[in-house]
Amino acid sequence: MDATANRDRPAAPAGDALNRRLQVPGRRLFVGGERSVRKTLVLRASLVLILFALVMAVFWFDRDGLHDNLDGSISFTDVVYFTMVSVTTVGYGDIVPVTRQARLVDALLVTPIRLFIWLIFVGTAYQLVLQRLIEDFRMRRLQARLQGHVVVCGFGHAGRCAAAELVARGMDKQHILIVDIDQRRIEDAAELGYIGILGDASREQTLSETMLEQAKALLVCTDRDDTNVLITLTARNLAPNVRIISRVEEGENDKLLRQSGATSTVLPSRVGGILMADSIESSHLASYVMDLISAGGQVTLMEREPKPEEIGRRPFESRALILRVVRDRHSYSFWESDLRIQAEDKLIVIGAHGAPPDQGQ
Repeated sequence: MDATANRDRPAAPAGDALNRRLQVPGRRLFVGGERSVRKTLVLRASLVLILFALVMAVFWFDRDGLHDNLDGSISFTDVVYFTMVSVTTVGYGDIVPVTRQARLVDALLVTPIRLFIWLIFVGTAYQLVLQRLIEDFRMRRLQARLQGHVVVCGFGHAGRCAAAELVARGMDKQHILIVDIDQRRIEDAAELGYIGILGDASREQTLSETMLEQAKALLVCTDRDDTNVLITLTARNLAPNVRIISRVEEGENDKLLRQSGATSTVLPSRVGGILMADSIESSHLASYVMDLISAGGQVTLMEREPKPEEIGRRPFESRALILRVVRDRHSYSFWESDLRIQAEDKLIVIGAHGAPPDQGQ
């Protein structure tokens, strides 16, 4: 592949691959990677120890305001003990603050620290246990209803346009699943109503969560050919029968992507260059081509099987505007006089926008 084309592009952060986020409109769930969990636990445990030490220091310096009902004296052991029972709200009553200063310190300083420590405990339990269970449950529910959906890998400009075009063609947003390693893009996808998974699409575990074997198609829309090749190889190994359409930045990588398992490839730069070159001599050709290939146009290109009455006839004899006949991976133009339509052919026709695929014109 062309190393020069990708040399100056920043590599995706390795840490992002450790986290996965399932995004559903209005709700966000997290499942952290092992390294992230360890880091979170260490940070929060350190904070709790610091807060315990702070309370202990306050009680030690204000130990004259405390009274031990057992022996009347306050030792360092008593301060440690009183700190633990106070912060944990056990409160046996054997050691109590007796002076006004000690009670103010307990009310205004120790009590907020006590509440903050409990919030840390509850928040940690929710994030690392309850939230994981909730996300697993919602992921199972999501996977149970995913059938015939489209997976879009990469929610950059190309991915956004592809998803929007699918919606314009009548697909429900809840059947479009976005996979991206960039958290901000996944958040944008969720805001737009799509379902998103934060993760590395070149990893089998991430693609497995998309129920790829039950998907209608996979659109690989990242802006790096090497990433597209890895995603295509992983997806083809995971789902041998799924349609994979991959974006290609450099024309020389087109063959490599097809060898990797891509059903079709699209070279946006080449398409754009051709339209720009054609626009030198024409003011309307580019807009008409865009009208043909987009869902918002008045007419559209479509691929369909031949109708019974078309079999055995020449393409130009049909009432439909047949532009091309595809047979055994070879394409034939409609004006070839010796070409007759066969039942196993695929026809490329121009049809009215919104017409069913089995209707030609």
